[in-house]
Amino acid sequence: MATPERLIEATRELLWERGYVGTSPKAIQERSGVGVGSMYHHFDGKAGLALAAMERSAQELKDAAEAHFSGPGTATRRIASYLLRERDVLRGCPIGRLTMDFDVIEEDRLRAPLDALFAWLRARLADLVAEGQTAGDIAPGLDPQAVGAMLAAVVQGGYVVARSAESAEPFDAAVRGALQLLG
Repeated sequence: MATPERLIEATRELLWERGYVGTSPKAIQERSGVGVGSMYHHFDGKAGLALAAMERSAQELKDAAEAHFSGPGTATRRIASYLLRERDVLRGCPIGRLTMDFDVIEEDRLRAPLDALFAWLRARLADLVAEGQTAGDIAPGLDPQAVGAMLAAVVQGGYVVARSAESAEPFDAAVRGALQLLG
């Protein structure tokens, strides 16, 4: 694996494990096995490398979600497929976790991949809700944007309550409840 790739992958793992503030350049270098000068040669420091790692993680999550959203079946079935997909619930979301890092939220360029991913997710879910309404699978009186936002929040909030409880059950219960509401 090329040096920039090793740096990005090591940073992705560390950001997911420790968050931005808890990820030091030294930890990145140790995890990647790359020398001290390589990070600064390929990226404009920790923030630049973290941005590349966050963009990669966001794209990976988007691609995984889209595989469910564009799969076979009704809109409701595709939403359910996304909600029920295999996840490491107790580890949480590699992007959602970063919303709790003050340094990420305060820096527009670091927050941008988070904002973009969650905006896309809410919009994509809203589109599926509207599609389901047109097909008669989802109640016509629902606001697709509000339901899309609720479904995204079920997943992200589900991670939080599951981690707090040290059990996947609260996540699973939230997903079951969302699916019941969809009908």
